[in-house]
Parts: sequence; C-alpha cells; structure tokens
Amino acid sequence: MTPRRPRTWPIIAAATVVVVGFAAVLLAAAQPSSPGSAAPAAAPTEPGISTAAASLLQLDPLGTASTKAPGYALTDQRGRPITPSTFHGRSVVLTFNDDECQDLCTLLAQDVALADRDLGPAASRIAFVSINANPYHPAVADVASWSVQHGLGHAANWYFGTADPATLAAVAKAYGVPIELDAAHQTVVHGTEIFFIDQNGIERALGQFGTDSASTAPFAHTMAQEAVDLLPAAQRSPVAGSASVDLATGGTGVGAKPKPFSLPALNGSARVTDASGHYTVLNFWASTCTACVGELADLQKVSAEFAGRVELIGIDVSDDIGAARATTRQAGTSYPLAVDANGSVAGAYRISGLPYTVILDPTGHVVIRHPGAFTAEQLEYVLDSLVPPATK
Repeated sequence: MTPRRPRTWPIIAAATVVVVGFAAVLLAAAQPSSPGSAAPAAAPTEPGISTAAASLLQLDPLGTASTKAPGYALTDQRGRPITPSTFHGRSVVLTFNDDECQDLCTLLAQDVALADRDLGPAASRIAFVSINANPYHPAVADVASWSVQHGLGHAANWYFGTADPATLAAVAKAYGVPIELDAAHQTVVHGTEIFFIDQNGIERALGQFGTDSASTAPFAHTMAQEAVDLLPAAQRSPVAGSASVDLATGGTGVGAKPKPFSLPALNGSARVTDASGHYTVLNFWASTCTACVGELADLQKVSAEFAGRVELIGIDVSDDIGAARATTRQAGTSYPLAVDANGSVAGAYRISGLPYTVILDPTGHVVIRHPGAFTAEQLEYVLDSLVPPATK
C-alpha cells in the first residue's frame, strides 16, 4: 500500500463525555469565513462547488496525492458483508461514526438523509459508508438500531459497517483516523474525516464534519455534489438543493450578516431584537408544528445552561397568539419569544420549514443554519464548540 500522507485531524467526543474546553478547540478551524477574511485553503474539485461551499466541508482535493483507499471486511446494519469491492462503480462517501453517539454523529446522519434527497436518481450511484468507531458496541444490532433511530433505516445507499474490536481498530489505523477510548466509562473520541472515494476505489478528496455540519442544507448539498463530481463525466450533473453559502452582507446564508429585526414579544408589550452582542440562537417555530412543540423543553434546558453567554430567541411564525402562549406556558419556556405574525422575518431568513434554527455569532454573522429539530445534546455540542466557556 502506498504510504498515506500525514494529516492532523480534529476529534469528537460522544455525548456522554464532558470534555472541558475540548469542543472549542475541535472545530475552531471549521468556522465559515466572514466577509473580508482570507480565501479558504480548500478548493472545489468541480465548478459545481463554490470556494465558500468547499470551505464549509474543509474540502481538500488530493490531486496527484490520490491513493488507493485501504481495504476492509465488515458487516453492515443489514447483516450483509461489505468490502470496497461492494461499491465498485459507485462514488463512496466514507466516515467513522460512533453507534452510541447522540450529538455530532447524529447531525451527520441528517446531512446524509438530506444529501440523498438532493441526489435524487443519482443516489443509486453513491454509497454513504460509515465505519463503527465504538468497540464497546460492535454488534450488528447496535449499528442497525442507531441507523433506524437517526432516520437512515430505509436508506438503500447507507452502510454502517461493524466488526470485532480488533478489526475496527485496524481499519481506523489504516485510514489514519484517531480514536481514543475510555474503558472505564466505555466512551469514544474519534476523528471527523470524510473520505471521498471514486468508483475505482481511489481517494480523491478529504473533508470534515463538525459544527458546520449542523448547517444541514448547504453541507448536505455540497457533500452530494462532491460525490457526483467523482462519477464518470457522462454521469455527472448538478444535484438539487442549494449550498446557500452567501458571504455578502445582507444575505442570510452561512457567513452572511442579515439585517437586524425587531418583533413584538409574544408575552407583554416589549419588543425582541437580535442585537445581543452574544451568540444568538434563533428558533423558528409554531404551536401547530408537533416537532416544534417537542423541541421546546430541550431549548429551555440549553437556554438555562448557557445563560449569560448565549441569547436564545423563539420566533413564532404565522401562528395563533393564544395557542402559542398556551403552548409555551405549558412547556415552561422562559427565554425571549417573538411574534412573526406574517412570517416576514422567516421569509427574510429563507426558512423552508418548521422547526428551523439559525445561529448568529456576536457580530451578527450566520454560522449555522439547521432545518429540523435540535436535541439538547446536539445544540449543547454545537454551542460548546462555538462559545467561550463561562468564567468563574
């Protein structure tokens, strides 16, 4: 085997591990560029991927450094054997994943599900392969259960491979993926690499998933486009969706600085604005949205945990005010709630469905766009990687 290039990668922790200061270091390099910053080192491999979108994935085309991807012999979540030859003729997006993870890996699962939607018919020519990084839970039932729980149970092109602990360790070593184990607590810290492998088994590009992967729509779109770009020329085409990476002031994509808003409060006569000077979480919701209502308790928990460091604002979109007040009162919601009666702010932010969460940095730039619900674990992980720790 051709020696692999040395490369330093960030690593991620399972949700059950508390790592003080670790998450902030983990993805400091993964933040989207702000207006006026230097151009990212990563470059697109095809015209269908902009430089800003490539930066979102920290996409690193290998060019002449491309090498044959290491081999493996695993069993997927369906109990079927998988090897690199299983995917001959398809592009492969390969990652390492903890089958007990409830935070960052679950964001990757959402990215894969949305990437599949963007791929459309091309999905049959792309394989999303993940290798179990958790030797404490190596059973096929473990990877199968995780896949079902995180929306990939019926994805025909999702393969979550596992094996005995020694085999899993050998595969991670072959790919150069760092994995740290805590035997006392049976928890795992692992690398965030994304390997883009062409139909002949050659590694053609490297990327990373991390905090930016919570920006599901642009991250998934770019991941899907990169996979398609590695197919033979006759099979390449633009995938659906949009990267929505907009670095121009006034836009609402990742890296943009949206125009500030001022909305009436849901309760009382005050107004709610997004000019806090802190990281700000904007959660767009409505009382008629079941997933939104189910998310309220988790948002309240995170709001309390990050009090004084993060401003969380709930934006009730085109909803009955009485129903919204009753819903939040029952949920015990105490963070600021605003009324977007005619959906003007939701429209300005290009909110495609509810719930939808946007995170702004202290200067008002968008760092995360996340359609769908956040669990407390996911949002805590993302904020821990963005927000400086509390000082005593």
